[in-house]
Amino acid sequence: MSDKKVRTSELFDCNTPFLTELFNECEYPWQIVAYIKDYILKIIDRGIEGYELLNGNILVGKNVKISPNAEINGPAIIGSNTEIRIGAFIRGNVIIGENCVVGNSCEVKNSILLNNVQIPHYNYVGDSVLGNKSHLGAGSVCSNLKNDNKPVVVHGDEDHSTGMRKLGAILADNVNVGCGCVLNPGTVIGKNTAVYPMVSVRGVIPADKIVKSTECISEKRG
Repeated sequence: MSDKKVRTSELFDCNTPFLTELFNECEYPWQIVAYIKDYILKIIDRGIEGYELLNGNILVGKNVKISPNAEINGPAIIGSNTEIRIGAFIRGNVIIGENCVVGNSCEVKNSILLNNVQIPHYNYVGDSVLGNKSHLGAGSVCSNLKNDNKPVVVHGDEDHSTGMRKLGAILADNVNVGCGCVLNPGTVIGKNTAVYPMVSVRGVIPADKIVKSTECISEKRG
């Protein structure tokens, strides 16, 4: 059996009630990315208990902290106890889970961040899914467009043609990415894997690894 896991059920433990339907229906996570906007609008129309609908089609949970200098374009959902810091730019079609941090000068568009995700400093997250407790170091970005503008292909043990011109990175639960990394379009990183700073990552990285460079990937111990 391959250790290069790319199916949604192999990457995420989605315990957010209003997201389980979407995650269960999509065999592959890039399918989730394609449905984000329509799914958000459906959830906003239905409402979430304890959440408040703000102007601009923005549904916000309890105890959310939003800097007055942040810009949020709907439709968007922001989970309870999440902090949107100074200079953050939420460009729309974004779901941010509970206890998350979207920090200084970070930009997010058409993406899902599950619970306890941290993108605290100068990060770009476009057309991506970030799993529970995943973290991007300062300046790390999820690149979502190939130089040749061709549809993104996910390169695992076999090639998966997504048919999508824009697709960023898929980070499974508990992935830790160091500072200054570039996650190339269609990158998938398995659970509990850590990436050293200043690495350009592409393809499918198995779970429980340490990525020191594209040529040096070792087992994670302890």
